Amino acid sequence: MNLLVSGIVAGVIGTIVMDILNHLATRSGLLAKIDAGTIGRMAAGWMKGRFFYSHPSEMAPVANEVFYGYVAHYCIGIGLSVPFVLFWGLFVEGPISPAWALAYGISTTVASWFFVYPSMGLGPFGMRSPDGFNACLSSLANHLFYGIGLAIGVVLI
Repeated sequence: MNLLVSGIVAGVIGTIVMDILNHLATRSGLLAKIDAGTIGRMAAGWMKGRFFYSHPSEMAPVANEVFYGYVAHYCIGIGLSVPFVLFWGLFVEGPISPAWALAYGISTTVASWFFVYPSMGLGPFGMRSPDGFNACLSSLANHLFYGIGLAIGVVLI
């Protein structure tokens, strides 16, 4: 299968698994829920060239923000998986290792901790979030879930 298509499929599967496992974990009260509306507001700001807020309240609500949030969420999931799959396909021999896919998925937590949270005005690790340290742990858990999905995806592709 084409490497680009494989990367897209793996990213979609990774993000779906992340969403399903986040939903289950939030129902049990273990993690903070992924907020598609906030992601949509953040993405709308990005589209207007605004990449940093001092506080989440600065992000103005936008029409259809939940829809835009899910589109951005899945685009980010795909955008993170495609380079991994392309790199593996071009520089490593053999099928993609599910263990490496899992490790890569977990490593993407760094983007959340040091780009997404600060971009929203929540500071590094999301420590200024109302969820406090739970935001940091939730992000790590969600990217573990993404890594599990990527591992499943690379086995299926």
